[in-house]
Amino acid sequence: MPHLIDKRTRAALLRTRLAQAMARAGSNQTALARAIQVDRSTISQLLKDDGARLPNAHLVGACAQALGVSSDWLLGLSDRPERAADLLASSMTVSQAPRALIDDAIFDWHREADGYKIRYVPATLPDMLKTQAVLEWEYGPHLGRTPEQAINAATDRLNWMRTSRSDYEIAMPIYELDSFAKGTGYYDGLPAAARREQLRHLIALSEALYPRLRIYLFDARRLYSAPITIFGPLLAVLYLGQNYLAFRDTERINTFTNHFDHLVKEASTTSRALPDHLRALEQGLPG
Repeated sequence: MPHLIDKRTRAALLRTRLAQAMARAGSNQTALARAIQVDRSTISQLLKDDGARLPNAHLVGACAQALGVSSDWLLGLSDRPERAADLLASSMTVSQAPRALIDDAIFDWHREADGYKIRYVPATLPDMLKTQAVLEWEYGPHLGRTPEQAINAATDRLNWMRTSRSDYEIAMPIYELDSFAKGTGYYDGLPAAARREQLRHLIALSEALYPRLRIYLFDARRLYSAPITIFGPLLAVLYLGQNYLAFRDTERINTFTNHFDHLVKEASTTSRALPDHLRALEQGLPG
């Protein structure tokens, strides 16, 4: 509760909430008394006593546990009836993540957040912005489905982004694009022709979809971010590799949002300057 309340008001609130919890649980005085091993008269007194006297913590805790609510809620210390463990279970979930980030779970979260700004720090280049050649090179050996299915899925996501009501902000470390253009590190072995085509594709998309699509580059020597997607005020999802860690509680979503906004604020290359940066990388490619 946002303010202090006196004992009489708190006692009255306890009686009201205890009755509500019993009704929601389909319980009654006899059943609750049996569940917590007290006399029925004890429960009756809790519900009918109009004084300022509060029961002991053991009795409140036993009632809360039996009825599936929190003691804090019964006592007016919280506006959420769920127990802490239940709140955590509903606000944070872990789900399996396939090798490619173009699976149905990601797409469902995008559709749920249609109309809200979507903030994204990808693990590599954003899948939905990749060319067919890059997708085939990257995911062909790893996918449990054919590369054609993966390519079609990525195309579906890009087409959906073009028509959705959401704005997209993407923040990437500068070295990711530099490594891509040079074909080093993760991109070692990717042919120069595929890299050139991909850079041109990114230039075309960043110009055609601006300002609904804005891509920023930050200096990883000063800033760091794990792969994360923030779906407006609804959801924040960390990509762990084999799993997604999804948060739905407002406090954590706001924390991740502030983190992302800091990446954008401190970006070394803005979304307006990105096409020129990509052209400079393309010019450095051989032949």
